[in-house]
Amino acid sequence: MSHIEIIRSGVLTTCQDAGRSGWAHLAVPPSGAADRPSWRLANQLAGNATGACALETTLTGCTVRAHRNVTVVVGGAPCAVTVDGRPEAWGQPVKLAAGSVLDAGPAEVGVRSYLAFSGGLHPKASLGSHSTCLLSGLGPAPIKDGDTIPLGPSPAHPPLPTQWPAPWAGVSDELVMKLHLGPRLDWFTTDAANELTKGVWTVSEHSNRIGLRLEGPSLRHKDPGTELPSEGIVAGSLQVPPNGQPILFGADHPTTGGYPVIGVVGAAAQAAAAQARPGTRIRFAPIPMPHWQEML
Repeated sequence: MSHIEIIRSGVLTTCQDAGRSGWAHLAVPPSGAADRPSWRLANQLAGNATGACALETTLTGCTVRAHRNVTVVVGGAPCAVTVDGRPEAWGQPVKLAAGSVLDAGPAEVGVRSYLAFSGGLHPKASLGSHSTCLLSGLGPAPIKDGDTIPLGPSPAHPPLPTQWPAPWAGVSDELVMKLHLGPRLDWFTTDAANELTKGVWTVSEHSNRIGLRLEGPSLRHKDPGTELPSEGIVAGSLQVPPNGQPILFGADHPTTGGYPVIGVVGAAAQAAAAQARPGTRIRFAPIPMPHWQEML
């Protein structure tokens, strides 16, 4: 089977597709691409089905050699792209001849770039997905120099002759995220709830695909000595440990947790969080819980 060869793996490059939903009852996170809109668009431009597996890089990019003629789209976080040392376009289909080397350089803004190959990548699947999961260890191991990854058959639809619409629009030194309050808002002090409307947090360097650790105002529990029974966690949950410093969970999040969740952000905010570098400022725009009695 034809394949690509990893020449330079970068600081953390993984295989990611749509993930493995439906296994939370076995403590398996959904995983999949952290910035789903960028991953999906890269696949579309490469002529692939939207669920195809691609490479997800982290900050430093990666370098690959093709062992068949293939089209590659480098999307997500903008970066310099070269083929055999010659500059090529970021964000649009690039034809890569067998034996040629494509380099996706360090992210100029944002964190994660996506390399989508026509036909998609086909590493060994686990529970129906090719995605690497850092928390559970399922899926292919993080990519290292010298690895080879099988390519799928060329897609039925040719790559789209169009340019990426624009650099990733969410890149900013400060992000404002709509936060749907609950389910455990009542576990926090009134001051903590008020802090959500005016506080500013920064992304810690101790962040990864599991979640963003945020540093800033402390969100205090009403009764720090009371423990919450472990319950389900979804991507986008803003969980608050006893130290009051929140964690915004990402694609490889744990499926259960015993610390209260003060709110949940939606898919757009999750994609923005996936591109937030350490030091990025984050504000929340709380959306109050509905008064169900008024809706009946």
